[in-house]
Amino acid sequence: MVLLESLKIQMGEPAKEFSLKGVDEKNYTLDTFKTAQVLVLIFMCNHCPYVKAVWQRLIDLQEKFKDLKVQFVGINANAANTEYPDDSFENMQREFAERKMNFPYLIDSNQKVSKDYNAQCTPDIYVYDEERKLAYHGRIDDNWKDESKVTKHELAEAISMLLKGEKVTEQYPSMGCSIKWVE
Repeated sequence: MVLLESLKIQMGEPAKEFSLKGVDEKNYTLDTFKTAQVLVLIFMCNHCPYVKAVWQRLIDLQEKFKDLKVQFVGINANAANTEYPDDSFENMQREFAERKMNFPYLIDSNQKVSKDYNAQCTPDIYVYDEERKLAYHGRIDDNWKDESKVTKHELAEAISMLLKGEKVTEQYPSMGCSIKWVE
């Protein structure tokens, strides 16, 4: 496991188009989420301990903001090969059901979308405003390992600011396992 931080990406960058299959076997595009005032894309996977540690926090945040036109979307960025079988589509479906996920979980099987977004680690979180311009790219909070020790909730604060029409100024990189790229 290689620990990486998310790359610094210019705020205001437009969201990239995608067409990906969800665990529900439906196809999702950027346009699928056009009614969301705030769109949160999370590049994640099943096996990463950093994702596992924050998975419920992501579900809880989607629940908190569900009535405020905020949409979370998980995208499995990893190559599900013999080294990482936990990241297979079938295991994504299992995780989705077991965790009672309340947001779509999509597979980026050819990793084109992950590369288009310059995703670096899992989780790698991108928050887009209503115009689909990047407004926040960073961590969920200041303690991925122990939720009871969190003192700053950066992702929730960023979403709240965007809902009020405010600009997000503080950005702390996310950190996690490196994305497992196809050779």
